[in-house]
Amino acid sequence: MPKPARAIQQLPPSTIAALDKLGADLAVARLRRKESLKTWAKRMGVTVPTLLRLESGDPTVSLGIVASALWLLQRDGELGNLAAPEFDRGAIEMDVRAAVDLGRARAQASADARLRKQSKTA
Repeated sequence: MPKPARAIQQLPPSTIAALDKLGADLAVARLRRKESLKTWAKRMGVTVPTLLRLESGDPTVSLGIVASALWLLQRDGELGNLAAPEFDRGAIEMDVRAAVDLGRARAQASADARLRKQSKTA
């Protein structure tokens, strides 16, 4: 078996926990639909061992397989919003900080200009 990529080895605990939960949730969804591992795997186009890896939260399962499982649950539409710019809180916070900094710089420049103007007229 090949050595996992460094990115996989460096996953934060919260991400590993989220993958574990996703896998468990997918297993519950399959069971609630009264689908066997074999039937569900066939519908997804994967092997039973791959489906078991997915349901166990294995981070090396491909994104395409995760998308396929979500498609079976009619939840694949949400994939398009996972990294959508309008939901990227980190980038939004950076934009707000930049706007605040720009506002402060402009206010300071305006105040400096007023002081220079007052100095010239005095």
